[in-house]
Amino acid sequence: MVPDLDALTQSGRVHIVCAEPSIANHFLAELRDVTVQRDSLRFRRNLQRLGEIIAYRISSHLDYTHKTVQTPLAESTGELLEDFPVLATVLRAGLPFHQGFLNYFDQSPSAFVAAYRIEATSRVEVQVDYLSAPDLNGRVLILADPMLATGKSLALTYRAMLRFGRPRQVHIAAVIASPEGVQHVMQEVPEAQLWLAALDDHLNEHAYIVPGLGDAGDLAYGSKL
Repeated sequence: MVPDLDALTQSGRVHIVCAEPSIANHFLAELRDVTVQRDSLRFRRNLQRLGEIIAYRISSHLDYTHKTVQTPLAESTGELLEDFPVLATVLRAGLPFHQGFLNYFDQSPSAFVAAYRIEATSRVEVQVDYLSAPDLNGRVLILADPMLATGKSLALTYRAMLRFGRPRQVHIAAVIASPEGVQHVMQEVPEAQLWLAALDDHLNEHAYIVPGLGDAGDLAYGSKL
């Protein structure tokens, strides 16, 4: 059964950050703008900023411990994160997005995955070549990839990561997603919550998100052969 997007959003499983006015909308607009895209440094920085914003939003769904701390003048109380999440990303476009999460979850271990498309005659296949991860048993996992197009690479990546253990909580983050990709990921990884800056209109015949922003890896790091 294909999940219903409206139902997923209303249930709290899909969160769309730019659905409400905030500075995140400004960063997203710059990412899409073909003129601003000429500045690869700014493109990477905007990916990083959106990673920070989504990290902050996810942080409200994590567990905290109430603790007394001593200031120079008196005792105070605060909430400390019980367990820093494992941060995973897909190379290479995911690196600046990942850094945004790492800026906030600065004590988190990281996992890295190399996955790429294989263009077939009638479909798009995904190959996972490299995977490095810490122990995931009982951990919170945040899997981040800027573009959620078909959703195949994220679903395959998550399944591959399960050989390192089963997380107790899973968050998948993307800057831009297609409805097709969201439905695929939510169907294949039903335990996950999905965090997006924006949900776009559709995939084109080449499985690219429309309106999207183009190839995030190329825009961040230069064209590849």
